Amino acid sequence: MPPLHVLLHAPTPEALIRARRNAVNLQKARPDAEVLIVANASAVIAALTTPDETDSMLRLCRNSLVAQGLDNTRTLTEVDAAVVTLAELQAKGWAYIRA
Repeated sequence: MPPLHVLLHAPTPEALIRARRNAVNLQKARPDAEVLIVANASAVIAALTTPDETDSMLRLCRNSLVAQGLDNTRTLTEVDAAVVTLAELQAKGWAYIRA
């Protein structure tokens, strides 16, 4: 089976919960899968305030951090703009799932 590259998009706190659960389930089913969670909009504050085992897969939108006046005090990985990251990874063949 070809390797899976899955991009989970979480723009809300509820979507972040689903994305984290999806990521864990996907890794159990396909340990070889590469999974990223891109959080933007209101999901960013939820990511900062609720640590999780999936944090190594998480990418925070820097634009969302700035727009909300938030500091990434947990030093989670950031991307400049969620929309660019989502588009670039899809162009590279990553499967997009809106959580």
